Amino acid sequence: MSGHSKWSTIKRKKEKTDNARAKVFTKIGREIAVAVKQGGPDPAGNSKLKDVIAKAKAANVPNDNIDRIIKKAAGDANADNFEEIVYEGYGPNGIAVVVEALTDNRNRTAGDVRHYFDKYGGNMGTSGCVMFMFEHKGQILIEKEDVDEDALMEAALEAGAEDFISDDEDVYEIRTGVHDVGTVDDALSAAGYTSVSAEAAYIPTTYTRLDDPDSIKNMGKMIEMFEDNDDIQAIWHNWENEDDYEG
Repeated sequence: MSGHSKWSTIKRKKEKTDNARAKVFTKIGREIAVAVKQGGPDPAGNSKLKDVIAKAKAANVPNDNIDRIIKKAAGDANADNFEEIVYEGYGPNGIAVVVEALTDNRNRTAGDVRHYFDKYGGNMGTSGCVMFMFEHKGQILIEKEDVDEDALMEAALEAGAEDFISDDEDVYEIRTGVHDVGTVDDALSAAGYTSVSAEAAYIPTTYTRLDDPDSIKNMGKMIEMFEDNDDIQAIWHNWENEDDYEG
């Protein structure tokens, strides 16, 4: 995984969050609303809502905002109109891409996703075309600075984590079951740890490197287009040297 830093990717996203906080809050708010509609407003009995709350807190969404969204969603029938869709495709030079969307207009979103793939030298594929190259897991990232590795690993495993990975130079990665992110993150928070990211993730099992400058630019631009679209909740890919894109 040489050349790939999870933390540099998170920092880039957080920098974008600082400049476009309202957009990010809207996306997470929509995700919370749908989770409430599907399983109720109590995170203790709604694991999906608990997971989304963990994601929201890691993105620095204030607790008051989270509570307000939950209360509003509990009495708002419009949240039922949103549909969860996962798209798959290829970026430049065969980079595998998974796109998670939450939309109230399937045709609009599918058209946008196809356009972004085509515009930057990729192509949208059929369901399953790249998913075999990813694992769907809960993923919690915690900065290494001033954190004792052994203590954190023990706390994570006791909380129910499936794996503890320390090969990134900046963050510890804790993997959980896809529906256990919130539970493990809550336990770590209670133990005094603060996550910089906590969400259900599509984690690549293999990575592909881009060396051509045009391909690097196109892949970076494609990611930005997806992230800027209100219907797109997340984009996952197996681009090894994403750090080479300077934006």
